[in-house]
Amino acid sequence: MITKRIIPCLDVKDGRVVKGVNFSGLNDVSSPVELGKYYSDCGADELVFYDITASYEERNLFTDILKEVAANIFIPLTVGGGINTIADFDRVLKCGADKVSVNSGAIKNPNLIEEAAKKYGNQCVVISADIKKVDGVYRVFAKGGRENTGMEAISWIKRCVDMGAGEVVVNSIDTDGVKRGFDIPMLKEVLDAVNVPVIASGGAGSIGDFIDLFKTLPEIDAGLAASIFHFGEVEIKDLKQKLRENDIIVRL
Repeated sequence: MITKRIIPCLDVKDGRVVKGVNFSGLNDVSSPVELGKYYSDCGADELVFYDITASYEERNLFTDILKEVAANIFIPLTVGGGINTIADFDRVLKCGADKVSVNSGAIKNPNLIEEAAKKYGNQCVVISADIKKVDGVYRVFAKGGRENTGMEAISWIKRCVDMGAGEVVVNSIDTDGVKRGFDIPMLKEVLDAVNVPVIASGGAGSIGDFIDLFKTLPEIDAGLAASIFHFGEVEIKDLKQKLRENDIIVRL
C-alpha cells in the first residue's frame, strides 16, 4: 500500500484564510503565511493554497502572499485560483508552487491542461473538480462552486486525465464543511475512472472519517481538509498516529 498523504487546505480570500459550509458562509480564520508555516512544521505532507475568488472576480491570483507562504514552508505546495493560461502557470510556479491546480480555467479552455502538461510535465498539472449531485447526476461546478456547468463530472475528470492531468482533487460541495465524512460513493466512481493519484476533499469531521476513507477506498492517495485542522479539532500528528495504529501507512 502506498503512503497516504494528509493535506491541509488554505482557502484564501482578500489575503486571509477563510472557511465556510457547502462553499458559502465564509468566516475569517487566520493568516495564510502563519497557518502554512504551522502545517509545514507539524507534519502535513503537502499544502494546498486556493485563491477562492480569483476566478469569480476574473482576476489574477494574489502572488505576493503566495510567495511569502512558499518561502516559509518545506513541503510541496499546490496552488489554484484564477489559472486560465500558460502564463498563469508560469507565474505561480515562479512564486514557489510545485503543482498548479486548474478548475474554471480548464472548463473554459480544456486545451490548457494538454499545453501545461507538455510544458511542465503531468506531475505539475492538477485538475480540481468541484462536484455536486444534481437530480441524481454528479455535475461539475465552476467559479468556486457558484456556477453549474451542466457537465457530468466523472467523464469530465477522465477527459482531463486523458489530456495530461497528473493528479485529481475531488471537492464534494455536498459534504464540504458539514463534517459528516467524505463522499465515498462519488470518490469510488472517480477512482474507477482514472489511474492517477486522487485526493479526497470535503466532509472530514474527525479522525474516524480519515480511517473510513482509507479503509473503504484503499486506492485513494490522500485526504484533504481545512476547518478541522484550522480550528484545532484534529491535530495532524494525532491523526497520523491513529492511522498508523489502524495499519494505514503514513509518514510520521
